[in-house]
Amino acid sequence: MNPYLAKLRARDQEKRHPQEPSKPSKPAIPVVTDGDTTAERGFDGFEGDQDRCFSGNEAFDQTPLRLCRAFEHLKSRCPGLVPHDRWQQAVQDSRRFLAQWGGQAAALGWTVHDLFGLAQAPARPHPSYRRLSRYDETGLIWLLCGREVVALTEATAVIRSWTGAITIYRRNYKPALGPVGDSLEDLEPAVRLAGAPHDRP
Repeated sequence: MNPYLAKLRARDQEKRHPQEPSKPSKPAIPVVTDGDTTAERGFDGFEGDQDRCFSGNEAFDQTPLRLCRAFEHLKSRCPGLVPHDRWQQAVQDSRRFLAQWGGQAAALGWTVHDLFGLAQAPARPHPSYRRLSRYDETGLIWLLCGREVVALTEATAVIRSWTGAITIYRRNYKPALGPVGDSLEDLEPAVRLAGAPHDRP
């Protein structure tokens, strides 16, 4: 064993009270029950605690508790007026996004609604109504559909498709999805670091 490491361990043992219980490295996260209806409001209710979380064998080391709770709630059931297959895909996309970007998203100010939000369901929806049809009210996770986020800023997320095409999701101003415009210029260093393909004129 490294002599320096051995000294540190010996010093820690001297300082620790012999009856002191060991402390868990990460707090467990409570699972939200099915009776909670915050999903119907687009997860608006999860705010507050900034502690990091650990859920089962899914470790989101840098992800705040509020985002982990929203993910647990999403996993617990499919929100109303959302296709079941889109919900299952959103659960998979949430798991990957939070593991990779959870801490950074929170540090940049992304809220639960920005990531998991859904449009408010009308009291008497038309049979053809789908909550995901309101792009301006839909959070990033619902729009990934298996695609990967390769860069994240305070205002945008860079999404790469299977073909390598890049799409910019705007957190606050959400026009219809389409080809990448000049906004990619501001994100180019982040895209380059992430290894995403990009073209300059």
